[in-house]
Amino acid sequence: MPTFLQEARRVAIGVAEAAGDLLRSKAERRFHVWPKSDRDLVTELDYAAEELIFKQLRNAYPDHQIISEEAGVLPGVGQWSWLVDPLDGTNNIALGLAIYTVGLSLCKGSLPVVSVVHDPVSRRTWSAVRGQGAYLGRDLPLKRRSRVGSREVLAWSQGYGVSPQDSTAVALKLILDREATRVLRLWAPLMAWIMLARGDLDGIVGYRIGEIDLHSGALIATEAGLKVCDPTGFPFDSEFRSLQENRSLIAGANDRIPRLVELWLAADKIRAHIDDFWRDYTPVKSKPF
Repeated sequence: MPTFLQEARRVAIGVAEAAGDLLRSKAERRFHVWPKSDRDLVTELDYAAEELIFKQLRNAYPDHQIISEEAGVLPGVGQWSWLVDPLDGTNNIALGLAIYTVGLSLCKGSLPVVSVVHDPVSRRTWSAVRGQGAYLGRDLPLKRRSRVGSREVLAWSQGYGVSPQDSTAVALKLILDREATRVLRLWAPLMAWIMLARGDLDGIVGYRIGEIDLHSGALIATEAGLKVCDPTGFPFDSEFRSLQENRSLIAGANDRIPRLVELWLAADKIRAHIDDFWRDYTPVKSKPF
């Protein structure tokens, strides 16, 4: 089994890097962008990278199921499934902001056991096999460095379905901005997971997030020695559930988890005040551009 998983990791690295090459080349030209919802977009780059990934995974593993952000579920036979995020950071790339990644996870049943995240801009790749460690590039062990500073540098992530009036999200962001040195809102969650695994960040707070852009990064962070918990500090259920956006979590080094739990509890205490604010709030009337 370890040999199969390591081979799957190498295959996934090749697939993710090929998709990254395609994205990087297409991002330099004009491309089509379509609204996906009120707060989300999809581009022709998403579809092109997804098609390439599907083709290469099907060639390597014709019986495996594939679950993707754009296409949904492609049936397979047996216990193996791939989770595919062909372009994590679509909103960024649509704005010309070069912060985006490609993410792949292989699940045995519902448990992610192999993951790969590739950054097309820096052309770097990170990967992990459950129980066997995390890697930079093909086989270099990923070692987390220590960050200087006493106050946290955090990343915030939320699902696209979270309303701007969501009192929990507003309270969390207020508390995090007040208590941390800096809170990054990258709109590319997999990049935040890589930054956490490398030691650039002290923690991640995720509210009602989706799973396609969760498991690839979370497995790498876990194999790099980080903890992923629910907001109360109990171990996070790392199994894939669905394509719905409804998972909340905190992640960081073991000694940072109690602090992140405290911040979540502090947000809970002011949530009622946020509800009161929205009840009294009069929306600002704006004229169309």
